[in-house]
Amino acid sequence: MTERPKTGDSGAPSRVRRLWFRLPTGPSRALHGLAWASLVANILIIGTGGAVRLTGSGLGCPTWPLCTPESLVSTPEMGIHGVIEFANRTLTGVLGLIAVAVVLAVIRWRRDRPDLFDLAVVVAGGILLQALIGGITVLTGLNPFVVGLHYVISTLLVCVCTVFLFRLRPAADAPQQQVRMSRLLRPVAAAIAVLAGVTTVLGVLTTGAGPHSGDAAAVRSGFDATVLQHLHATPSYLLLGLTVLIVAVTVALRHPARGAAVAVVAVEACQIAVGLFQARNGLPPLAVGAHMVLAAVLAASVTWMLCTVWATTRVSRDRAA
Repeated sequence: MTERPKTGDSGAPSRVRRLWFRLPTGPSRALHGLAWASLVANILIIGTGGAVRLTGSGLGCPTWPLCTPESLVSTPEMGIHGVIEFANRTLTGVLGLIAVAVVLAVIRWRRDRPDLFDLAVVVAGGILLQALIGGITVLTGLNPFVVGLHYVISTLLVCVCTVFLFRLRPAADAPQQQVRMSRLLRPVAAAIAVLAGVTTVLGVLTTGAGPHSGDAAAVRSGFDATVLQHLHATPSYLLLGLTVLIVAVTVALRHPARGAAVAVVAVEACQIAVGLFQARNGLPPLAVGAHMVLAAVLAASVTWMLCTVWATTRVSRDRAA
C-alpha cells in the first residue's frame, strides 16, 4: 500500500514529502516530452559547441567557471565571441535542468524500471562531466584532444538519450520469422554501430588537425589532415554499404527496424555529401557545422535501429509458426 504524507505535518520536511508523492510513478506524457527535450537539447549543444569553434569563440570566455576573472557572464569588452561562448555555457545549464527533471520523473518508478533510472542518472552525470571537461578545454587553451573528447562524450550522451526514449515505448511481440531474422541481423547492426563510432572518432581527429581550432592562438594536433580525411572516408563508405544491406533485408521482410534503417542510410548519404562538399571547398564553417550536427543525428539513428533489432526477440503467440 502506497504511503501518504500526514496532513498534520508542517515545515520543510513535510513540503519535501508532499513534493515526493507528487512525482509520477509510471510513464506519462510529461516524461515523454522531457525525454525528447533531453535528446534534442543534447544534439543542439553539439551545434552550438560547433558554432563556438567555427567562429573562433573558443576563448570568448577566457576563464572557467567564470567568463572573466571578475564576471560570471560575458561583458561588452568580450564582444561577440564572449556572447557566443557564454550562450553555449548557458545551454549546458539548461541541459542540466532537463536531466534533473528526467531523473525526478523516474525516481519513484525505479523499482519497476531500474533501467530508465540508471540511464537518466548517466545522462545527468554525463552533463556534469561535460561541464568539467569544458572548463578543462578552456584552461588548456583549446587542446585539440580535450576538445575531441568533449565532442565524443556529447555524442555518447545522444546515444544514451536515444536508448532512454526507445525504452519508454511499450514492448511488443513479433512474428517468429522477424525474431529469427533479428538474431541474424544483430551482427550486422552491431557492425554498423562500430563503424559509425570509428568514423566519428576519425572525424574528430581530422577536425583536430584542421584549421577550425576555435581560436587563432590554439595549437593543432600535428597530424596530417589530408591523410586523416582519407582514413575518415574509408569506414564511412563501408558504413553506407552495410546500411544499404540492412535496409534491403528489413524492407523486404517488413521488419520493425526498417524505418530506422532507412533513416540511417538517409543521414549517411547526407553526411557523405556534406563531407565531400566541405573537403572540396576549403572547409566552409557552415558545412563543417552541419557535418558535426549530422554526426549526432546519425548516432541517434543508429542507436534507435540497434535497439529495434535487439528488441525484436519475443515471439507473438497468436502468430508463431
